[in-house]
Amino acid sequence: MGSQIKTSWVKIPNQTLQIDGYLATPDTEGVFPGVVVIQEIFGVNHHIQDLVERFAKAGYIAIAPALYQRIAPGFETGYNASDIEIGREYKNQTKAEELISDIQASIDYLKKSSPVKTEGFGTIGFCFGGHVAYLVATLNEIKATASFYGAGITSMTPGGGKPTVNKTPEIKGTIYGFFGTEDPLIANEEVDEIENALQNNQIPHQIFRYDGAGHGFFCDQRGDYRSEAAADAWNHVLELFGKML
Repeated sequence: MGSQIKTSWVKIPNQTLQIDGYLATPDTEGVFPGVVVIQEIFGVNHHIQDLVERFAKAGYIAIAPALYQRIAPGFETGYNASDIEIGREYKNQTKAEELISDIQASIDYLKKSSPVKTEGFGTIGFCFGGHVAYLVATLNEIKATASFYGAGITSMTPGGGKPTVNKTPEIKGTIYGFFGTEDPLIANEEVDEIENALQNNQIPHQIFRYDGAGHGFFCDQRGDYRSEAAADAWNHVLELFGKML
């Protein structure tokens, strides 16, 4: 697949809300599988935009909706301590039903506005977005989910209520989970609990654990970046999406 792509910022309608979205498409004729890229707590920043572009270069139409649109329109930041503090503050104001609605709206936007295959969509999320990816894997049109180090899946859900892991029986497609064994935010026992829930509910899945990797190991702009783990995980994501979409 050629690497020529087109990128733009778009508006994703969701009832009365207009969500900012970063969109990338292959710059060639054809119909392509669609992927929703789900942000970390840091907004649709350069790292997330880069991932959207990587998917387009690999032959996908990809979009990253701004999940803080209701709280902080236009927010994007880096990875220092103050960035983490404000990002978490915004994350704590999100609600599961709104997040699910925003991802569905992103899928609907792609279906109406892009030469996208409509048989099924993929999602990929990191950190906060990894949790959201697990949450929205319950949507009918999502056939493939890549959830990277989503904290809190076994202990909470955005906005309150039963932990997101309780939604496992509702997952519709195949899910891959990616975790570092040295992640200070996700105990290995929590990964075990997620894996057991997927197994017990017969959800097609694979869980990848990277020895010595911490939180954020996939992001080349963070101190926890681990190039070998990131490269291996990316290959598994492309394998998953290539098989399911």
